[in-house]
Amino acid sequence: MADETPNENPDNAAAEAAASDDQELTLEEQLAAAIAERDTNLDRWHRAEAECENVRKRMRRELEEARKFESLGLSRDILPALDNLRRAIDAAGQTHNLDQLIEGVELVARQFQDALNKHQVIAIDAVNKPFNSEQHEAMQQIPSADHPPMTVIQELEQGYTLHDRLVRPSKVIVSKAVE
Repeated sequence: MADETPNENPDNAAAEAAASDDQELTLEEQLAAAIAERDTNLDRWHRAEAECENVRKRMRRELEEARKFESLGLSRDILPALDNLRRAIDAAGQTHNLDQLIEGVELVARQFQDALNKHQVIAIDAVNKPFNSEQHEAMQQIPSADHPPMTVIQELEQGYTLHDRLVRPSKVIVSKAVE
């Protein structure tokens, strides 16, 4: 009987069958647990995906709203100057006093400049400065003995920058050497 293998012993066969049933139940339980975990993770993924889409939509709406009303602050700052310009025009029509009209228009110009400065729209200082093609647009060159060549001697239209970006160049008259 020394040649007896474990499978031939009836007691061993029953024990192995019972162990096999336990392993199958354990494998079935493991499979069920894995499926439940998969379903939980899939549900979490779907919720995260939906949340990301909601965030994208909300950000898009907020960006559109910001773009839509981006000029609101500038508008509020410029409107008082426009009101004063209208008052100056009305007053000039009634009094026919040219000095008062000039004074009123100068006040309005300062208000506009202050409103632009408040929003970092800064005037380019061009007169008596060297010509800079990045900030100036030369409309004409005039011979001048009083200024070095390529110096801005007159500004026809003021230029502006917003932070470091050019809003519009200054339209200028530039000196050239006298022949």
